[in-house]
Amino acid sequence: MLTKALQNLTTLGQRSNAHCRSWLSFSRHFSLDRKYTKDHEWITMPNKDGISTSGITNHAQQQLGDVVYVELPAIGSKFSNHEKFGDIESVKAASELYIPVSGEIVETNARVIEEPELINSSAEEDGWLIKIRIQDKSEFDNLLGLDQ
Repeated sequence: MLTKALQNLTTLGQRSNAHCRSWLSFSRHFSLDRKYTKDHEWITMPNKDGISTSGITNHAQQQLGDVVYVELPAIGSKFSNHEKFGDIESVKAASELYIPVSGEIVETNARVIEEPELINSSAEEDGWLIKIRIQDKSEFDNLLGLDQ
């Protein structure tokens, strides 16, 4: 009887672990603290200093294929909502990068310049592109949520 109970607990634990792993995998690609554009860019909720991190979605990097080159703007550059801020090239195509909100570039990810393939392996984490001091938070609020 005890053996059967332990087997049931083990099975339940395995199912629970599988569910947790599934949720963690999902949450890595779709975060509740992010917004998205129709052009497959993501941006994090601004921190207390009004700074957000932005990049391209996993879906966008899959469509591009192997990324081989990224051009990012200079720190201090200012952009209007949906203005071109850089370029990305893959073995398949070249695309322009558009800023999801108006603001000032406060940091760029130097790693993706040196290792553009990082975008393919971690588009929504280590492969982020820019950090922006948001000019108008309402632009962030008007972007697409996870459920849209």
